[in-house]
This record gives sequence, structure tokens and C-alpha cells, in this order.
Amino acid sequence: MKTMGLLGGMSWESSAVYYRILNREVQKRLGGVHSAKILLYSFDFAEIAALQAAGEWQQATDRMRFVARTLVDGGADFLAICCNTMHLMSEAVEEEAGIPLLHIADPLGRAIRTADIRTVGLLGSRFTMDDGRVIKDRLKHFGVETIVPEGEDHALVDRVIYEELIRGKILEGSRAAYRGVIARLVARGAQGIVLGCTELPLLVQAEDSTMPLFDTTELHALAAVDLALG
Repeated sequence: MKTMGLLGGMSWESSAVYYRILNREVQKRLGGVHSAKILLYSFDFAEIAALQAAGEWQQATDRMRFVARTLVDGGADFLAICCNTMHLMSEAVEEEAGIPLLHIADPLGRAIRTADIRTVGLLGSRFTMDDGRVIKDRLKHFGVETIVPEGEDHALVDRVIYEELIRGKILEGSRAAYRGVIARLVARGAQGIVLGCTELPLLVQAEDSTMPLFDTTELHALAAVDLALG
């Protein structure tokens, strides 16, 4: 089994979900009391969120590169960034590490293509929704077009992530509001909905959408197990 190097803590709420999926899936596949070999670096997300808000992406990249080296020195065989937004610096992290990085959009793209879907609605932080380098551009390689919420819906999706989900607040009012956002994306032509923030599966469930949901957290974690055991 290969050792996974996880860049986590962005936020720890979703990193905990990763940890559970990775270990449960390894145990499921190997049986007995097997568990995943994981090196996890957990950032203080307050520091990362401040850099995001200030547009200090180079400083954020430098921190990610440093952690990548730390994980490689610790024995990681490949890396995974447990956050959609921070894939903005995935190329820099992989270059620094010199080992493979499992991009979160690749298992997503394969799942969407398998479902024979051509247009998806993307929910995520404002950075993920607005900057194509995180998910949109990568999905184009799979023949998938992406649309995002507009206006107040756009602001709502981002606000719930940063003010509620990363703080462990799961509110029924926000779930209802997200249902409305999803319905409007479907009305604009979305054949599936991408949960493009690793905290979103804590809030949005299958019953909240009339179209298939694509959970980047679960898809990424399962692909990491594939790579670790392959």
C-alpha cells in the first residue's frame, strides 16, 4: 500500500470526512483491521482564509509548497489537496514535491463522463466558482461545460461555506436556500450538480437536487484509495 500525503485542514471539517472515507474504504477492500497509510498536514485555516481574502496567493502557494516538501520527506508516495479552492496552486505543489498529485477534478471528470452528462452546475467558494483553473478548465478536457450561480445565489453559496460550514454549522435554512440555487442551475440547463467545496456534502444531500450530485470529497478520496492500492 502506498502512503498518501494529504494537505488538509482547509477546513478540518472536511478533512475529517476524508479521513473516515479513506480508512473505511481501505478496510472494505482489504478486510480485517486494515486502514489507510496517511500522512496528514492540517493547516490552521484562519491563516489560509486570510491569505485568500487578501488575494495573497503567492504566500499561500509558498506555504503549500513547504508542506508538500514536508510530506515527501515524511515518506508520502503521492499527494492530495483536501480542498477544491487550493487546487489553484496544484501545479506548483506537484512541481515542488516531485511526486504525483491526485487532482480533485480528475475523478470528478471521469464520474461525470461515465454518467454521460455534458453540462453541470458548480457550487463552491467564490474562488472555485470564478477561477476556471480549479475545476472548470479541467472538466473541459472531459467534454463537460460548467455553469455557476449568478447574483445573490453566487454570494449565498460562498457565504454559507465560510460563515457556516467550515465552523461546523449545518442549518436547515441554508439547506433550503441551496435547494433554490440548485433548482435555478437546473433551469439553466445543468444536468448534474458538482459539490465543488469539500464541506458541501455536510449540507447538501441527494434529496436536495432533482439532478445527480457529484461529491468531490468522496470521489477524490476513493480515487486516492485506488491509487494507494493500485
